[in-house]
This record gives sequence, C-alpha cells and structure tokens, in this order.
Amino acid sequence: MSHDSTAAPEAAARKLSGRRRKEIVAVLLFSGGPIFESSIPLSVFGIDRQDAGVPRYRLLVCGGEEGPLRTTGGLELTAPHGLEAISRAGTVVVPAWRSITSPPPEEALDALRRAHEEGARIVGLCTGAFVLAAAGLLDGRPATTHWMYAPTLAKRYPSVHVDPRELFVDDGDVLTSAGTAAGIDLCLHIVRTDHGNEAAGALARRLVVPPRRSGGQERYLDRSLPEEIGADPLAEVVAWALEHLHEQFDVETLAARAYMSRRTFDRRFRSLTGSAPLQWLITQRVLQAQRLLETSDYSVDEVAGRCGFRSPVALRGHFRRQLGSSPAAYRAAYRARRPQGDRPPTDTDGPTGPSGPPLLHPEAGPVPLQTRRTAAASAMGPAAQLSASLPGQRSGS
Repeated sequence: MSHDSTAAPEAAARKLSGRRRKEIVAVLLFSGGPIFESSIPLSVFGIDRQDAGVPRYRLLVCGGEEGPLRTTGGLELTAPHGLEAISRAGTVVVPAWRSITSPPPEEALDALRRAHEEGARIVGLCTGAFVLAAAGLLDGRPATTHWMYAPTLAKRYPSVHVDPRELFVDDGDVLTSAGTAAGIDLCLHIVRTDHGNEAAGALARRLVVPPRRSGGQERYLDRSLPEEIGADPLAEVVAWALEHLHEQFDVETLAARAYMSRRTFDRRFRSLTGSAPLQWLITQRVLQAQRLLETSDYSVDEVAGRCGFRSPVALRGHFRRQLGSSPAAYRAAYRARRPQGDRPPTDTDGPTGPSGPPLLHPEAGPVPLQTRRTAAASAMGPAAQLSASLPGQRSGS
C-alpha cells in the first residue's frame, strides 16, 4: 500500500535550479546508520543495469558528517563526497538515522533545506523520516516510518501527519517509507515515477522482488512502544481497556475512567500516541481477534463477541480494512503455515478474562497490576496509529 498525494500540484511542478540534474541521486549517510537501509538506494540507483532496460542514474554518496562512518557490525565506511555534492542532485535520499532520540547535524539539515528550496526531491527511508522532520520538511505533510517508531515521530513532531499503515508515502517532492524492505518499495516507486512501469518491473526482476506489494504495515504491528510513554497516567486506563476488550464499551467510558471530558481525553490521547482513541480501540479489538483466530477454535461469531464487537459483521468489516482479508481466510492461511500436529489451545489451556478472552495472551496466567500497566503502555504504541476510516462510529459497533 502506498499513499500518493494529489494535493501538492505545486510540488510536482517545481523545477530544479542551479547545477541540479534530475538523473543525479545523492545518498546522505551518517555514522551509526544500519547497513541494510543504507545499501538499498546504493543498489537501486548506483548500479548500471541498462542491459536489463533500467535507465541509469548517477549516484553521489555523501557523508552527512565527518568520517569514517561506522555502521552495522562495526564496519567503517568512507563516503567519496561531502555535503557540498548534494548541490548537484535532483533527488536526495536519507536512508536511515542512527537514533530517533538525538538531533541530526545542523549542517546536514541546512543542506536538505537548501536542496528542497532548489527543487530537489527529498526522500527519507525508515528512520530517515526523523531527519526530514528535523529539517522541517514534513511539517503539515503526510509521512510514514517504521511502525515501531511512528508514535515517537508523531509525538516529537506534532505538525507531521504520521500514518504508520503505509509502506511509503509520496507527497510529491517529499517521500518517506516504512522500515527496511519498504525502502525497496519506495525506490522502485521512484523509478516507476521517473521511467514508467516497464523500467520498474525490469529492476524488480533483477532484485528478485515484487514490483508492487499490496497491503501496508498493519500485519506487522505488535504492542511495542518507546519507553517514554510507559509512565503516563493514561496507561492505567489502557490497562483496563485491554482487560475488558470482551465488553462493549466506547471512548466515553475510557474518558470517564480518566476523569476527563471526551474532548480533553481525545486531545490527551492523541498527543501521547499520535492516534485517536477510537482508532486505537478498534485496532486492539482486531489484534485480539487475530490472536483468538490463531490460538483457539472459537467460531468467527464467538470471536466477535469475545473482542467486544457488536456483531460478526462489524468484526469482518474492521478486520478486512486493517488486514486485507476476512477472519475465516486469515485463520485458514495461518493454520496452513503451522507445522503439522500443532493445535490451537482451548479454554482449558489457560486462564481467561472475566467472560471470555485471554487478558493479554492466550496462555497467560493472572496478570499483576504492574505487569498490566507495562503491557498497557506497550499497547499504546504503533498499533494506536491505525485508522479505522470510520469517523464518528462507536467502537463496539
């Protein structure tokens, strides 16, 4: 899944200025960046594959700071160019940033701002989105990053419209991708945009990857979360919600438990997680349904009831929107992949919640309050970003 903005005709029509050339791609590397993400644009734009029908780009590898640059496994790299070489590029790619909690070098941010002002296309792969955000290039724009870092990006840069569902987002002159392999998806998209489907298809065949991947990041989401959110008082409300997913309650119930008005609760929840409470709640119900489909023999109707959906129809609709398949098809595909002899646990395999579903895991025992708070804090993470695309609808409907 990708997002192609149609709201930026100005950006699409911008012309390169000065010495910049459309076919020149500058890749901006920093010390501490992961080698996989760094190698993606080098492989896509730096190898001559004209024999396979792929138009050639001119690659400039630039150091965003003084070298040598350390990368995965203790390797040291020496970039052949410095920041000055970015002035020739029509496209500038930031494949990764070493830490989502530390600011990038100001000299590199200035170079990116200048490149954007002069009409260059700016691309951030995975955590490279944090560099683009620090430069102010994502303000007021849609963007994505690895689902695990999406809440931090949304919290640190509230003017960025973070959407962790997407594999990549094309907003005309500024593009971002999710983690690792999604960087390949975005680079193929750039080739497709520049040179058409045939060129992108030829490159995909050489890389032995699909030319387009369907779906988004939803299937990869779990409850991981940057630790900074764990101490927030709302974590206790989230803990209660996770324990009572089998009950039909709505956001007003959560706001009341937090002793807040609905408006204040919505604002506080969104500032903390980057997501609306309704979106988060529906996502948690769908995640719970996934687990029950994987680990139990409950019918789809029973799963719907044990996850707080008002009807099986509501479960099917939300499940398909978030995961791209029906609950029955998801269960069948999951079981087809399991080793023979495995069986889903039944009610006798472990304690469950007050009237049905497991509290946090199908095989978990009674969960201490502190553990529940920790798990709740985790649950307020990237999954909270998923949009149910149902404005105004109540969570249990």
